[in-house]
Amino acid sequence: MAISNIRYGEGVTKEIGMDLQNLGARIVCLMTDKNLSQLPPVNAVLNSLAKYGINFQMYDNVRVEPTDQSFLDAIKFAKKGEFDAYVAVGGGSVIDTCKAANLYASSPTSDFLDYVNAPIGKGKPVTVPLKPLIAVPTTAGTGSETTGVAIFDFKQLKVKTGIASRAIKPTLGIIDPLHTLSMPERIVANSGFDVLCHALESYTALPYNMRSPCPSNPINRPAYQGSNPISDVWALHALRIVAKYLKRAIRNPEDREARANMHLASAFAGIGFGNAGVHLCHGMSYPISGLVKTYKPKDYNVDHSLVPHGLSVVLTSPAVFTFTAQIHPERHLEAAEILGADIRTARIKDAGFILADTLRKFLFDLNVDDGLAAIGYSKADIPALVKGTLPQERVTKLSPRPQTEEDLSALFEASMKLY
Repeated sequence: MAISNIRYGEGVTKEIGMDLQNLGARIVCLMTDKNLSQLPPVNAVLNSLAKYGINFQMYDNVRVEPTDQSFLDAIKFAKKGEFDAYVAVGGGSVIDTCKAANLYASSPTSDFLDYVNAPIGKGKPVTVPLKPLIAVPTTAGTGSETTGVAIFDFKQLKVKTGIASRAIKPTLGIIDPLHTLSMPERIVANSGFDVLCHALESYTALPYNMRSPCPSNPINRPAYQGSNPISDVWALHALRIVAKYLKRAIRNPEDREARANMHLASAFAGIGFGNAGVHLCHGMSYPISGLVKTYKPKDYNVDHSLVPHGLSVVLTSPAVFTFTAQIHPERHLEAAEILGADIRTARIKDAGFILADTLRKFLFDLNVDDGLAAIGYSKADIPALVKGTLPQERVTKLSPRPQTEEDLSALFEASMKLY
């Protein structure tokens, strides 16, 4: 198991200046995005840095849903600054960008594709020491503060990929529930759907002892291990919190209990999937995001088309879990029950349909777009979506049920309309 150190509590952000002092940091890179740079979470960090006399430079040019180019821009800034510590304040986009900046500034002679996941990059193991990175998540979604994964859009191939190594996980994640109070409704919803799928996918992933072949050396063991007894605990606990609090957190921005619990659920699910992995919802989501046409979601203040990551993941979930439930149907049924299904008279062979119907009802209640067609895709796009999923072997191979190109086509087709 590999996770970051975690500190939780209202207002703990005020300690970040002391943390950097304790690390002996002389010049710190503070990374965020243009929207957040004007909001209370960044102000709280700036106040603490000022109070403890921490010398820093701010990079606020992070792109929401990063690309290879936006990563490279941040890496250039990091190399030039010669920083000895990093602070990332934001959602997964900011934290992932900061991980990449830290990695390549610490390994300045490496080519960008050296550490990018195979088969798109070389997927080399990270052997260089990195600088301390403190992550301050402001969304209740990605769990990036706990994981060694950084995701981006590789524009040339119009597909999402990433870097996965335990070496890039943050030194410390500061989970301050006050930061979620500034999240608009749709960002709460979409980041919450990421938590939901992290939990569901890690719990239903191929078991760790069925992955093969065993790496010849522990340094080559992937970050994503398959479902395992420790990740299962975190995934199920996160799922229970989502079932209880996500709707409340979306519908009432003043519900501090719900928003605080979703912030914790994000970290819990991150601990689960950061070690177990995710599978088809995430593997299929990457081309859904990467091939976006004109869709612009409500509540996102951006100048480019984008499908929010959590939305791109959850839209295929009913089809995916119908498909995977042939393997370990009891886990799918357990998940459906946690999410509110009455399974007292359920037949085990119907587990996938029951979980899919439960998810559809959950999404319908929360006004989620009616499938891939509602965000601009049609059947004509399916070949490109399948082509974009095929390189995602790092996650698709963790599906409990292997899939052919025909299977993927059918899953995308089934996800065109949800209700």
